[in-house]
Amino acid sequence: MASDRKYVCDVAVIGGGISGLVAAVRCAQGGLRVLVLERQSGERYLCNSRLSAGVWHICASDVLEAPAVLESKILAATGGEADPALAWMVAHEAARVIDWLRTLGVRFMKGPYAYQRFVMAPPAVSPQGAAWEGRGPDVALQMLEEALNGLGGSLLRGHRATGLETRQEGIGGLRGLTQSSEPFEVRAGNVIIADGGFQSDPGLVREWIAPDPGRVLARNSRASSGDGLRMAQEAGGAASDLRGFYGHLLSKDAAWNEALSPYPYLDYLATAGVVVDAAGKRIADEGLGGVFLANRIAARSGPGDHFVVTDQRIWEECGTFRMTSPNPLLARLGATMYQADSIEAVAGLAGIDASGLASTVAAYNRAVANGSTAGLDPERSADKYKPWPLAVPPYHVFPVLPGITYTMGGIAIDAHARVVTGTGTPVAHLYAVGCASGGLEGGTRHGYVGGLVKSGVTGLRAAEHILGIPA
Repeated sequence: MASDRKYVCDVAVIGGGISGLVAAVRCAQGGLRVLVLERQSGERYLCNSRLSAGVWHICASDVLEAPAVLESKILAATGGEADPALAWMVAHEAARVIDWLRTLGVRFMKGPYAYQRFVMAPPAVSPQGAAWEGRGPDVALQMLEEALNGLGGSLLRGHRATGLETRQEGIGGLRGLTQSSEPFEVRAGNVIIADGGFQSDPGLVREWIAPDPGRVLARNSRASSGDGLRMAQEAGGAASDLRGFYGHLLSKDAAWNEALSPYPYLDYLATAGVVVDAAGKRIADEGLGGVFLANRIAARSGPGDHFVVTDQRIWEECGTFRMTSPNPLLARLGATMYQADSIEAVAGLAGIDASGLASTVAAYNRAVANGSTAGLDPERSADKYKPWPLAVPPYHVFPVLPGITYTMGGIAIDAHARVVTGTGTPVAHLYAVGCASGGLEGGTRHGYVGGLVKSGVTGLRAAEHILGIPA
């Protein structure tokens, strides 16, 4: 397949995460010669797939729910901004991808919550530091690579794609550099971009996510810098709405205390209480969830800290909601927490304007008591997460920052995962899958669907379109 750093194959896949390896193995099952190019080195190179918790879900719902119901949940979560064809695709194909992975030996088990019917085994309860090794996602990637090798395909580590080769009939290959800066070329009948989002590119993050990328913590592999997006656009492909990322609210101390990332996150405290700035003013609708709040904090300009404010009841009940909950992990891991018997006192400890916070909490409590939180400014919705009154001392304040896992926007694709132009015309022989693709998640509401399920479905769809298998 190789000679003097020149390779020839039927399908070249850029990226060795779950989406790329699903696509690669499925193409190889159809008898095609497949080459996967992974920019990271090392036998078990870091990627977001390997670091994930391994839960396959759709909008925190069981993937075996009726496809029509799942489709409606996707559209609701994204405020109707998801491409309907992609919403249909994920809702109808998710279970099939899991069945296909099982044929390769990938194991799943049931988690403790209803939406966790399919968790890659062994489970990664808290994938912090090196805890991902030997866990479900890590094992699954190893199995997929073994399957690829057994079918005659190859995965080349330390190979970064830098450009696509365009011919009259469409994309005909790619070029790149090895980690030792040696150039290489690949002639390929089809190219699949599977290199993840652009969360590790400060320029793109500044343009689309946060005016100050330094105030957004990377809770990811730090391996995806938007190479695929750039290459696709240079080849005539369009980008989806690039706003929005999947991430969570973390203790501000996670910026220097690695034990506080990627867990525990503070979302379930924030969605019960209030999120304020240093003036004590609420900044966004807490009822839209932690992912939304992380996005809104990241998008704010100017200096200043942000805080989650709760009372003792929220701390005891919502703070213990998950296995990796902030109560008691925050204190155990050394996070900054302020506590006092009055709102004014706890504001003073945290450096928040005391009168501003007292006024905000008083107005919020009145609205909760009257069932009129929709009239607050900003509005506080109540259909997804119940607003709790802040009434039981001691009161708690937690300095927070947004942690980013992956960017939701990306290369525009159709329901076959083909890269499309601004007019919707496919770019011949070019596909984008997983978190390199856009159009499903993100947008104004920063709607989250699920990274693994999006990756698996788009990877399988791209491969089967290349193989000529009807959708």
